[in-house]
Amino acid sequence: MAELTVGRLLTSWQLDVPALLLVLALGGLYGWGVARVRGRGEPWPAARTAAFTVLGLGALVVATMSALAVYDHVLFWPAAVQNILLDLVAPLGLALGDPLRLALAALPEGAAVRVRRTMTGRVIRVLTFPLVSTALVLATELTVYFTPYFATALRVGWLHELMYLNLLAAGCLFVVPVLTREETLPAWCTHPVRAALVFLDSVVDAIPGLVVMTHGTLIAGAWYLHHHPSWSPDVRQDQQIGGGAMLGIAELVALPFLLAILFQWARAERVQTAALDRHLDRQQAATAPATVPASASAPAAVPAPSADRVRPWWETEENEVAARIRRQHGETD
Repeated sequence: MAELTVGRLLTSWQLDVPALLLVLALGGLYGWGVARVRGRGEPWPAARTAAFTVLGLGALVVATMSALAVYDHVLFWPAAVQNILLDLVAPLGLALGDPLRLALAALPEGAAVRVRRTMTGRVIRVLTFPLVSTALVLATELTVYFTPYFATALRVGWLHELMYLNLLAAGCLFVVPVLTREETLPAWCTHPVRAALVFLDSVVDAIPGLVVMTHGTLIAGAWYLHHHPSWSPDVRQDQQIGGGAMLGIAELVALPFLLAILFQWARAERVQTAALDRHLDRQQAATAPATVPASASAPAAVPAPSADRVRPWWETEENEVAARIRRQHGETD
């Protein structure tokens, strides 16, 4: 095989039919959902479509059909980058597109009810429970590298494709429920809790890369020693490069993941504040004194407003927004 250069890294491609069919199916279903929602006059953010298509499906294509797939049978580090793209980067892109919310918005009412019932069923709730899904991602990566799974997949084509799907599914079990706007997680998984879970997941995701980098035994050593090209670094250094790439990509992905959670948190706070303001406006309108009609002879006496009536609303209301404003006024006094 020709030496891997920067040029070949960018221009070498191969067709992976099962992966291509999966990309076309996911892209077609997502496009159909967007067209159906917009056809009813409802908006669907272009940023979500771009994230799903470019980052999600793009990562799938790069992982399975680029130079990484061309050279993954002779070098370990392309295979390591492939796997981290499939279980971290692609799930993040797919989740940012919020396909679950799109499906519920696009499907007929009966089908949407069945999808929601499936997503809130016992099996899915157990698999997507935050600590369980994090453990599944870690267990999947460790199983791939430290059992005969990976070495066998290099020899058996259909098992290699199954490994791709396994990594992608494990990543989606954690990322999609955390980022979707549908309520698929327990009630205690508020945005602060989700941010903490993402931080914990970033620490856990670093473990496979560290272990691969420092592991004394070669991973799929017999295969790579036999297929090792003369122009490449030695097999042990190749494995260390792969572990370092896994570690670096995992930590880089954690930052946009965390930023997405913080953005959702800020948006939820704005929505909640606006709802509280509307509620207070309705209360104020309901308790406002009626207009006193003018008398033909003399104006009727209007009772003086009570002390509570003339005080600012944030001093008399008991809610989160009022408490926040009281604290701000206390700090400026």
